[in-house]
Amino acid sequence: MKVDDLRADEKDIYFKCLEDWSEETNEAGPHKENWYNKMRPKGLRVKMAHDDKGIVGGMIQYLPIEHSIVDGEGLYFVYCIWVHGHKQGRGDFQKRGMGKALLKAAEEDARALGAKGMAAWGLSLPFFMPASWFKKQGYLKAEKDGMMVLLWKPFSKDARPPKYVKPKKSPSAVPGKVTVTSFNDGWCTSMNIVHERAKRASGELGDKVAFRTYDTTDRSTFLEWGISTALFIDDKEVQTGPPPSYEDIKKLIAKRVKKLGKEKG
Repeated sequence: MKVDDLRADEKDIYFKCLEDWSEETNEAGPHKENWYNKMRPKGLRVKMAHDDKGIVGGMIQYLPIEHSIVDGEGLYFVYCIWVHGHKQGRGDFQKRGMGKALLKAAEEDARALGAKGMAAWGLSLPFFMPASWFKKQGYLKAEKDGMMVLLWKPFSKDARPPKYVKPKKSPSAVPGKVTVTSFNDGWCTSMNIVHERAKRASGELGDKVAFRTYDTTDRSTFLEWGISTALFIDDKEVQTGPPPSYEDIKKLIAKRVKKLGKEKG
């Protein structure tokens, strides 16, 4: 196994989170590439794990916490570690130590860049990015918000723990219309798929629906709302993990359109 910096010829694979075999990732649009291009000058780092045959099986992306979706100083923040675990495409690379190797390489890189520590988010349930896995790698809990756990590993005594940015407000509806609001910064392929499905469904339902989007790669926009990625129908947030199908999103919006018609009547 070998962990290296992202190569130019691997970018297309990276932009699709190693799932270039999946038709679903074709729905994600250019958002991840746009996020990468905006964040690279701000210190975004990406590493890829290769097996003994040179096949990419895992990836990690991290950047200075000051440009991330949490508050902190002098740390690097891990947006995600993903080791391909599907039989399709490149195959299942999980349970081979790739995740540990990627995290170790990122930590060593961050130390060399002068970071005071590393931060990451995790889930309290044993799904994607489990907090329990990070704890086994020496990470400590900084904060918890529902199933979301903010973790960190200090490298120096003067390091300070990160904090969540709390939501500050919810979007309001456009009068007389069903209002679909998407907050998206582009780093997550799954959320990019949700964004594109919601946009397409809103367009197909006509002028009864207003679709709005906020680009939270702009940190001032993110801090204004305290929301990085989310989908709202009027003032109600939609569950987006795992990504709901296009049909389910369209049904949710259409149901609200029908209710709005009755209210007007």
